[in-house]
Amino acid sequence: MASPFDAHVAVNAPRHHHLTSSDHRKRRNLVTSLFEHEQISTTLPKARDTARLAEKIITMGKKGDRAAHSRASSFLLQSSLVPKLFTTFAERYANRPGGYTRIHKLGNRPGDNAPRAILELVDNPRDLRWEMTARAIGWEMVKERLKRSKPLSIINKGPVGAQKVVEKELKMKFNEEGGLLRPKTRSYLQKVMRYRDDEASGKLSEKVGEYMDHLLATPLATRSMHEEAKEKNAQNTAQRHRAGQILPGETRPALSLAHGALGHRRPPPEGRVLSMRLLFGRKYKRPNP
Repeated sequence: MASPFDAHVAVNAPRHHHLTSSDHRKRRNLVTSLFEHEQISTTLPKARDTARLAEKIITMGKKGDRAAHSRASSFLLQSSLVPKLFTTFAERYANRPGGYTRIHKLGNRPGDNAPRAILELVDNPRDLRWEMTARAIGWEMVKERLKRSKPLSIINKGPVGAQKVVEKELKMKFNEEGGLLRPKTRSYLQKVMRYRDDEASGKLSEKVGEYMDHLLATPLATRSMHEEAKEKNAQNTAQRHRAGQILPGETRPALSLAHGALGHRRPPPEGRVLSMRLLFGRKYKRPNP
């Protein structure tokens, strides 16, 4: 038996689509999975349809009246998610006027070449935009510090100053000069922090510090592994970087690096680049191709 929300969806569906009961069931299943995991992977058309329905359901949760509770409970396939909708999601998006979902394109699926996408709820515990913004800030902070200090001294000092950078950049305008971050990174930072609580800046700063440590520790760990392997076999050479791989401190685009000697030569960065030559010193020799 169709629920009242199924009839509402059928009336508001595009006229060139004939929705069957099976289609309604699939849509309800996708929305239920999204509310359960807060992040799902599906095809791009299904992600767009699911996002539109999820926005309506979350709006019902924010209303919190009896009619909204009845319609939402009749639509969701898991009754255990109804309290989550009217408590967790309603509180999280109380100050947000809309835009509760976000779609990330994920290329095409092997086989049928269908466009894939990741659909997620905004500000969820595994928010991809939050993670990418933290990594971008950490990358740019490492690049700036490499101009003045060596990698070992940066590691010894630790990720100091991430909190100050985040708080300063939140108060700046898009193209305002004097900041450490690029305007695009600053814009992403301000977007992900717009509707979060006061503790969010501290959590983001911790994430930035973790990624800075990761950037600096990975090549050092590679160096120690190479030295151990070289003790066993003197012919072992250091690991080569991939074509187009951008290292911390690099200012040239990836396409220019991938072209190599065949492309247009761009000037190298003025500061240090966290390369194997910087870590190994003059003893490092590039392996033969």
